[in-house]
Amino acid sequence: MRIELETRPVRSTAMEIISPLAAFAIAVLIGGGIIAMLGKSPTQAFHVYFIAPLSEIWSLQEVAVKATPLVLIAIGLSFCYRANLWNIGAEGQFVVGGLFGGMVAVYTHGAINDGLIGGWWVLPAMLLAGTLAGMLYGLIPALLKVKLGASEILTSLMLVYLAELLLDYLVRGPLRDPKGFNFPQSVPFEEIARLPYIVPGDRLHAGVLLALAAVFLAAFIMRRTLFGFDVRLVGSAPKAARFAGFSDARLTLAVFAISGGAAGLAGICEVAGQIGQLQPVISPGYGFSAIIVAFLGRLQPIGILLAGLVLSITTIGGENAQILMKVPLDTTRAFQGILLMCVLAADVLTRYRIKIRLGASS
Repeated sequence: MRIELETRPVRSTAMEIISPLAAFAIAVLIGGGIIAMLGKSPTQAFHVYFIAPLSEIWSLQEVAVKATPLVLIAIGLSFCYRANLWNIGAEGQFVVGGLFGGMVAVYTHGAINDGLIGGWWVLPAMLLAGTLAGMLYGLIPALLKVKLGASEILTSLMLVYLAELLLDYLVRGPLRDPKGFNFPQSVPFEEIARLPYIVPGDRLHAGVLLALAAVFLAAFIMRRTLFGFDVRLVGSAPKAARFAGFSDARLTLAVFAISGGAAGLAGICEVAGQIGQLQPVISPGYGFSAIIVAFLGRLQPIGILLAGLVLSITTIGGENAQILMKVPLDTTRAFQGILLMCVLAADVLTRYRIKIRLGASS
Protein backbone atom coordinates (compact mmCIF):
# COMPACT_ATOMS: atom_id res chain seq x y z
CA MET A 1 0.00 0.00 0.00
CA ARG A 2 1.27 3.45 -0.91
CA ILE A 3 -0.02 6.89 0.03
CA GLU A 4 0.48 9.44 -2.74
CA LEU A 5 -0.30 13.10 -3.24
CA GLU A 6 -2.00 13.92 -6.52
CA THR A 7 -2.15 17.53 -7.70
CA ARG A 8 -5.67 18.89 -7.90
CA PRO A 9 -6.46 20.08 -11.45
CA VAL A 10 -8.47 23.04 -10.11
CA ARG A 11 -8.06 24.63 -6.69
CA SER A 12 -11.33 25.58 -5.03
CA THR A 13 -11.62 29.24 -4.01
CA ALA A 14 -13.98 28.25 -1.21
CA MET A 15 -11.42 25.78 0.15
CA GLU A 16 -8.71 28.45 -0.03
CA ILE A 17 -10.83 30.61 2.29
CA ILE A 18 -12.11 27.86 4.57
CA SER A 19 -8.83 25.96 5.07
CA PRO A 20 -7.07 28.49 7.37
CA LEU A 21 -10.24 28.79 9.44
CA ALA A 22 -10.45 25.01 9.72
CA ALA A 23 -6.76 24.85 10.61
CA PHE A 24 -7.28 27.41 13.38
CA ALA A 25 -10.28 25.48 14.74
CA ILE A 26 -8.32 22.21 14.79
CA ALA A 27 -5.38 23.93 16.52
CA VAL A 28 -7.77 25.30 19.17
CA LEU A 29 -9.13 21.79 19.79
CA ILE A 30 -5.63 20.37 20.14
CA GLY A 31 -4.66 23.26 22.41
CA GLY A 32 -7.75 22.61 24.53
CA GLY A 33 -6.66 19.01 24.93
CA ILE A 34 -3.22 20.13 26.10
CA ILE A 35 -4.80 22.52 28.62
CA ALA A 36 -7.02 19.68 29.91
CA MET A 37 -3.97 17.43 30.35
CA LEU A 38 -2.42 20.19 32.47
CA GLY A 39 -5.44 19.94 34.75
CA LYS A 40 -6.94 23.30 33.72
CA SER A 41 -10.35 24.15 32.30
CA PRO A 42 -10.35 24.38 28.47
CA THR A 43 -13.43 26.63 28.63
CA GLN A 44 -11.74 29.08 30.96
CA ALA A 45 -8.60 28.94 28.83
CA PHE A 46 -10.59 29.75 25.69
CA HIS A 47 -12.07 32.81 27.42
CA VAL A 48 -8.68 33.97 28.74
CA TYR A 49 -6.88 33.40 25.43
CA PHE A 50 -9.42 34.72 22.93
CA ILE A 51 -12.18 36.71 24.66
CA ALA A 52 -10.42 38.66 27.42
CA PRO A 53 -7.92 40.42 25.07
CA LEU A 54 -10.89 41.90 23.20
CA SER A 55 -12.84 43.04 26.26
CA GLU A 56 -10.97 46.23 27.25
CA ILE A 57 -9.75 49.30 25.38
CA TRP A 58 -6.21 48.94 26.71
CA SER A 59 -6.04 45.29 25.67
CA LEU A 60 -7.30 46.14 22.18
CA GLN A 61 -4.46 48.65 21.92
CA GLU A 62 -2.01 45.95 23.04
CA VAL A 63 -3.36 43.65 20.34
CA ALA A 64 -2.71 46.31 17.69
CA VAL A 65 0.76 47.15 19.04
CA LYS A 66 1.88 43.50 19.16
CA ALA A 67 0.39 42.81 15.73
CA THR A 68 2.37 45.67 14.15
CA PRO A 69 5.79 43.92 13.89
CA LEU A 70 4.13 40.61 13.00
CA VAL A 71 2.23 42.16 10.09
CA LEU A 72 5.21 44.18 8.82
CA ILE A 73 7.53 41.16 8.84
CA ALA A 74 4.91 38.80 7.37
CA ILE A 75 4.17 41.22 4.51
CA GLY A 76 7.85 41.11 3.55
CA LEU A 77 8.03 37.34 3.93
CA SER A 78 5.01 36.89 1.66
CA PHE A 79 7.00 38.27 -1.30
CA CYS A 80 9.68 35.60 -0.75
CA TYR A 81 7.30 32.73 -0.16
CA ARG A 82 5.10 33.55 -3.13
CA ALA A 83 8.24 33.41 -5.28
CA ASN A 84 9.11 29.97 -3.81
CA LEU A 85 12.07 31.41 -1.91
CA TRP A 86 12.50 30.75 1.81
CA ASN A 87 13.62 33.53 4.09
CA ILE A 88 13.74 31.99 7.57
CA GLY A 89 15.99 34.72 8.97
CA ALA A 90 13.55 37.61 9.40
CA GLU A 91 14.32 37.54 13.12
CA GLY A 92 17.92 38.54 12.38
CA GLN A 93 16.84 41.23 9.93
CA PHE A 94 14.44 42.56 12.60
CA VAL A 95 17.28 42.73 15.15
CA VAL A 96 19.69 44.42 12.74
CA GLY A 97 17.04 46.98 11.77
CA GLY A 98 16.37 47.81 15.41
CA LEU A 99 20.10 47.96 16.19
CA PHE A 100 21.24 50.27 13.38
CA GLY A 101 18.14 52.44 13.53
CA GLY A 102 18.59 52.73 17.29
CA MET A 103 22.24 53.69 16.87
CA VAL A 104 21.08 56.91 15.19
CA ALA A 105 19.19 57.80 18.38
CA VAL A 106 22.13 56.82 20.59
CA TYR A 107 24.73 58.86 18.69
CA THR A 108 22.51 61.95 18.48
CA HIS A 109 21.53 61.72 22.16
CA GLY A 110 22.17 64.98 23.98
CA ALA A 111 23.13 66.93 20.87
CA ILE A 112 19.47 67.66 20.16
CA ASN A 113 18.67 69.11 23.59
CA ASP A 114 21.92 71.08 23.57
CA GLY A 115 20.90 72.73 20.32
CA LEU A 116 23.91 71.39 18.41
CA ILE A 117 21.75 69.79 15.72
CA GLY A 118 18.15 70.08 14.61
CA GLY A 119 15.98 67.20 15.74
CA TRP A 120 13.26 66.97 13.11
CA TRP A 121 15.24 64.55 10.92
CA VAL A 122 16.27 62.07 13.63
CA LEU A 123 13.19 59.83 13.59
CA PRO A 124 13.01 59.65 9.75
CA ALA A 125 16.75 58.85 9.73
CA MET A 126 16.18 56.08 12.28
CA LEU A 127 13.39 54.54 10.20
CA LEU A 128 15.49 54.79 7.04
CA ALA A 129 18.59 53.33 8.72
CA GLY A 130 16.60 50.43 10.17
CA THR A 131 14.96 49.65 6.85
CA LEU A 132 18.25 49.80 4.90
CA ALA A 133 20.07 47.70 7.50
CA GLY A 134 17.41 45.00 7.32
CA MET A 135 17.43 45.18 3.54
CA LEU A 136 21.21 44.76 3.29
CA TYR A 137 21.19 41.95 5.85
CA GLY A 138 18.44 40.20 3.89
CA LEU A 139 20.51 40.46 0.71
CA ILE A 140 23.32 38.36 2.19
CA PRO A 141 21.53 34.99 1.87
CA ALA A 142 20.14 36.11 -1.50
CA LEU A 143 23.62 36.83 -2.85
CA LEU A 144 24.95 33.56 -1.46
CA LYS A 145 22.15 31.72 -3.24
CA VAL A 146 22.59 33.57 -6.56
CA LYS A 147 26.39 33.47 -6.64
CA LEU A 148 27.24 30.24 -4.85
CA GLY A 149 24.02 28.24 -4.90
CA ALA A 150 23.90 28.14 -1.08
CA SER A 151 20.60 27.23 0.57
CA GLU A 152 18.81 30.43 1.59
CA ILE A 153 17.06 28.50 4.38
CA LEU A 154 20.31 27.66 6.17
CA THR A 155 22.16 30.91 5.53
CA SER A 156 19.26 33.18 6.54
CA LEU A 157 18.68 31.14 9.71
CA MET A 158 22.36 31.14 10.71
CA LEU A 159 22.51 34.91 10.27
CA VAL A 160 19.87 35.27 13.00
CA TYR A 161 22.37 34.20 15.66
CA LEU A 162 25.03 36.53 14.31
CA ALA A 163 22.64 39.49 14.56
CA GLU A 164 21.61 38.60 18.11
CA LEU A 165 25.21 38.24 19.25
CA LEU A 166 26.16 41.55 17.61
CA LEU A 167 23.33 43.35 19.41
CA ASP A 168 24.27 41.75 22.73
CA TYR A 169 27.95 42.71 22.35
CA LEU A 170 27.27 46.33 21.38
CA VAL A 171 24.70 46.93 24.12
CA ARG A 172 26.99 45.49 26.77
CA GLY A 173 29.99 47.37 25.37
CA PRO A 174 30.24 50.40 23.05
CA LEU A 175 26.56 51.39 23.22
CA ARG A 176 26.02 50.90 26.95
CA ASP A 177 24.70 53.87 28.89
CA PRO A 178 27.61 55.19 31.01
CA LYS A 179 25.08 56.44 33.57
CA GLY A 180 23.01 53.26 33.52
CA PHE A 181 24.47 51.65 36.70
CA ASN A 182 26.22 49.04 34.54
CA PHE A 183 22.95 47.64 33.19
CA PRO A 184 23.30 46.26 29.61
CA GLN A 185 21.22 48.89 27.84
CA SER A 186 21.70 52.05 25.85
CA VAL A 187 20.67 55.53 26.89
CA PRO A 188 16.89 56.06 26.79
CA PHE A 189 15.88 57.63 23.50
CA GLU A 190 14.89 61.27 23.55
CA GLU A 191 11.30 62.18 22.77
CA ILE A 192 12.21 63.36 19.28
CA ALA A 193 13.61 59.87 18.56
CA ARG A 194 10.44 58.04 19.62
CA LEU A 195 7.47 57.15 17.43
CA PRO A 196 4.61 59.50 18.33
CA TYR A 197 1.54 58.07 20.01
CA ILE A 198 -1.70 58.27 18.08
CA VAL A 199 -3.54 59.27 21.24
CA PRO A 200 -1.36 60.89 23.93
CA GLY A 201 -1.17 58.75 27.05
CA ASP A 202 -2.12 55.53 25.27
CA ARG A 203 0.08 52.69 23.97
CA LEU A 204 -0.92 52.94 20.31
CA HIS A 205 2.01 54.43 18.39
CA ALA A 206 2.47 55.48 14.76
CA GLY A 207 4.05 52.14 13.84
CA VAL A 208 0.51 50.79 13.57
CA LEU A 209 -0.11 53.22 10.70
CA LEU A 210 3.09 52.08 8.97
CA ALA A 211 1.89 48.46 9.17
CA LEU A 212 -1.46 49.39 7.62
CA ALA A 213 0.32 51.33 4.86
CA ALA A 214 2.52 48.30 4.16
CA VAL A 215 -0.56 46.07 3.81
CA PHE A 216 -2.19 48.29 1.21
CA LEU A 217 1.08 48.96 -0.61
CA ALA A 218 1.78 45.22 -0.86
CA ALA A 219 -1.75 44.59 -2.15
CA PHE A 220 -1.25 47.22 -4.84
CA ILE A 221 2.16 45.85 -5.86
CA MET A 222 0.94 42.27 -6.06
CA ARG A 223 -2.17 43.04 -8.08
CA ARG A 224 -1.33 46.12 -10.13
CA THR A 225 2.36 46.01 -11.06
CA LEU A 226 4.58 43.99 -13.38
CA PHE A 227 6.82 43.09 -10.46
CA GLY A 228 3.87 41.59 -8.60
CA PHE A 229 2.96 39.59 -11.69
CA ASP A 230 6.59 38.41 -11.88
CA VAL A 231 6.48 37.20 -8.26
CA ARG A 232 3.18 35.37 -8.75
CA LEU A 233 4.27 33.82 -12.05
CA VAL A 234 7.60 32.56 -10.73
CA GLY A 235 5.85 31.08 -7.71
CA SER A 236 3.13 29.30 -9.66
CA ALA A 237 4.90 28.46 -12.95
CA PRO A 238 8.69 28.89 -12.76
CA LYS A 239 9.35 27.30 -16.16
CA ALA A 240 6.88 29.64 -17.85
CA ALA A 241 8.50 32.59 -16.07
CA ARG A 242 11.94 31.64 -17.38
CA PHE A 243 10.55 31.16 -20.87
CA ALA A 244 8.99 34.63 -20.67
CA GLY A 245 12.40 36.10 -19.85
CA PHE A 246 12.04 36.82 -16.13
CA SER A 247 15.36 36.65 -14.26
CA ASP A 248 15.52 34.29 -11.28
CA ALA A 249 18.59 36.03 -9.87
CA ARG A 250 17.10 39.52 -10.09
CA LEU A 251 13.84 38.36 -8.50
CA THR A 252 15.69 36.59 -5.69
CA LEU A 253 17.59 39.76 -4.80
CA ALA A 254 14.46 41.90 -5.05
CA VAL A 255 12.20 39.82 -2.82
CA PHE A 256 14.90 39.29 -0.19
CA ALA A 257 15.56 43.04 -0.16
CA ILE A 258 11.85 43.72 0.34
CA SER A 259 11.58 41.05 3.02
CA GLY A 260 14.65 42.26 4.89
CA GLY A 261 13.61 45.90 4.61
CA ALA A 262 10.16 45.17 6.03
CA ALA A 263 11.69 43.23 8.93
CA GLY A 264 14.21 46.00 9.57
CA LEU A 265 11.43 48.60 9.59
CA ALA A 266 9.52 46.45 12.08
CA GLY A 267 12.65 46.28 14.25
CA ILE A 268 13.18 50.01 14.48
CA CYS A 269 9.44 50.57 15.02
CA GLU A 270 9.62 48.20 17.99
CA VAL A 271 12.70 49.91 19.43
CA ALA A 272 11.49 53.48 18.81
CA GLY A 273 7.93 52.66 19.80
CA GLN A 274 7.50 50.18 22.65
CA ILE A 275 11.02 49.79 24.07
CA GLY A 276 12.56 53.26 23.80
CA GLN A 277 16.19 52.09 24.03
CA LEU A 278 18.49 49.30 22.87
CA GLN A 279 18.60 46.19 25.03
CA PRO A 280 20.29 42.77 24.68
CA VAL A 281 16.95 41.32 23.55
CA ILE A 282 14.50 43.39 21.53
CA SER A 283 12.35 40.62 20.07
CA PRO A 284 10.34 37.83 21.73
CA GLY A 285 10.58 35.91 18.46
CA TYR A 286 8.55 38.12 16.11
CA GLY A 287 10.58 37.02 13.09
CA PHE A 288 9.66 33.37 13.59
CA SER A 289 6.05 34.03 14.63
CA ALA A 290 5.60 36.09 11.46
CA ILE A 291 6.11 32.90 9.42
CA ILE A 292 2.91 31.58 11.01
CA VAL A 293 1.17 34.88 10.24
CA ALA A 294 2.24 34.78 6.59
CA PHE A 295 0.89 31.28 5.99
CA LEU A 296 -2.21 31.71 8.15
CA GLY A 297 -3.00 34.78 6.02
CA ARG A 298 -2.53 32.71 2.83
CA LEU A 299 0.30 35.07 1.77
CA GLN A 300 -2.36 37.70 0.98
CA PRO A 301 -1.90 41.20 2.46
CA ILE A 302 -5.40 41.51 3.96
CA GLY A 303 -5.25 37.93 5.18
CA ILE A 304 -1.89 38.67 6.81
CA LEU A 305 -3.39 41.68 8.61
CA LEU A 306 -6.17 39.52 10.06
CA ALA A 307 -3.75 36.69 10.90
CA GLY A 308 -1.42 39.13 12.67
CA LEU A 309 -4.29 40.28 14.87
CA VAL A 310 -5.24 36.67 15.63
CA LEU A 311 -1.71 35.69 16.65
CA SER A 312 -1.37 38.87 18.68
CA ILE A 313 -4.54 37.93 20.55
CA THR A 314 -3.10 34.50 21.37
CA THR A 315 0.14 36.10 22.61
CA ILE A 316 -1.65 38.48 24.97
CA GLY A 317 -4.03 35.70 25.98
CA GLY A 318 -1.03 33.50 26.77
CA GLU A 319 0.40 36.18 29.05
CA ASN A 320 -2.99 36.46 30.78
CA ALA A 321 -3.21 32.68 31.14
CA GLN A 322 0.23 32.57 32.72
CA ILE A 323 -0.95 35.02 35.40
CA LEU A 324 -4.57 33.94 35.92
CA MET A 325 -4.37 30.19 35.31
CA LYS A 326 -0.70 29.48 36.12
CA VAL A 327 -0.26 28.00 32.64
CA PRO A 328 3.37 27.99 31.39
CA LEU A 329 4.08 30.58 28.71
CA ASP A 330 5.64 27.80 26.63
CA THR A 331 2.11 26.48 26.15
CA THR A 332 1.37 29.54 24.02
CA ARG A 333 4.47 28.93 21.91
CA ALA A 334 3.45 25.29 21.53
CA PHE A 335 -0.01 26.36 20.41
CA GLN A 336 1.47 28.70 17.81
CA GLY A 337 3.66 25.86 16.52
CA ILE A 338 0.62 23.57 16.33
CA LEU A 339 -1.23 26.30 14.47
CA LEU A 340 1.58 26.52 11.89
CA MET A 341 1.53 22.76 11.35
CA CYS A 342 -2.25 22.77 10.93
CA VAL A 343 -2.06 25.64 8.43
CA LEU A 344 0.64 23.87 6.40
CA ALA A 345 -1.34 20.63 6.43
CA ALA A 346 -4.47 22.47 5.28
CA ASP A 347 -2.46 24.13 2.52
CA VAL A 348 -1.23 20.73 1.29
CA LEU A 349 -4.78 19.34 1.25
CA THR A 350 -6.05 22.29 -0.82
CA ARG A 351 -3.32 21.68 -3.40
CA TYR A 352 -3.27 17.88 -3.48
CA ARG A 353 -5.56 14.89 -3.16
CA ILE A 354 -4.52 11.93 -1.00
CA LYS A 355 -4.50 8.71 -3.03
CA ILE A 356 -4.09 5.26 -1.46
CA ARG A 357 -2.61 2.74 -3.86
CA LEU A 358 -3.19 -0.91 -2.99
CA GLY A 359 -0.91 -3.70 -4.09
CA ALA A 360 2.83 -4.10 -4.35
CA SER A 361 4.81 -0.97 -5.19
CA SER A 362 6.86 -1.00 -8.34
